Amino acid sequence: MANIEEVNKDNIPKHVAIIMDGNGRWAKQNGKLRIFGHKSGVKAVQSTIEGAARIGIKYITLYAFSTENWNRPKFEVNALMELLVDTIKKEVNTLNKNKIRLQAIGDMDSLPKKAREKLQNAIEETSQNDHMTLVLALSYSAKREIINAIKDISNKISRGEIREDDINENLIDSSLMTAGMPNPELMIRTSGEHRISNFLLWQLAY
Repeated sequence: MANIEEVNKDNIPKHVAIIMDGNGRWAKQNGKLRIFGHKSGVKAVQSTIEGAARIGIKYITLYAFSTENWNRPKFEVNALMELLVDTIKKEVNTLNKNKIRLQAIGDMDSLPKKAREKLQNAIEETSQNDHMTLVLALSYSAKREIINAIKDISNKISRGEIREDDINENLIDSSLMTAGMPNPELMIRTSGEHRISNFLLWQLAY
């Protein structure tokens, strides 16, 4: 592995998107419960985030939980939500130490109350950090995001705030959950699978 000092600082992406995948399958292959894999995945994410902040990446978006993940066994979903709460609670100090701001995209209302409250508290406690932004995609669906953007634009046309001729890529960009962020220049899927899986479909066009 290259040292941080060896990284070409002139060729660093501003935004990296990461699909956290394969942890559960890895655990099963090693005769352990899937949640053991998810916990191991958290450790890998921690070192990845800190390393990214050190080399100057400005945005990392982690696909942590998709809308489809709600279809997993209840035990696994509950364990993932508990892991989410515990991780967020433990990592606030580290985020502040590295001046990393936490944000989230997805259907936050579908998260358990405890997870939603811990997440919101962490977002508020890190809101003044400006070195890097860590975006958690939770209960996220890119198709749903695009549908909601279309509805928002349609409502603005109905209210007379914009005209149909005003619809362009910039308007759609500003109507998405990632409004104000640069589009990802690099997408990594940790399992080795080659699928986007309903993740940032508009933003990953190129």
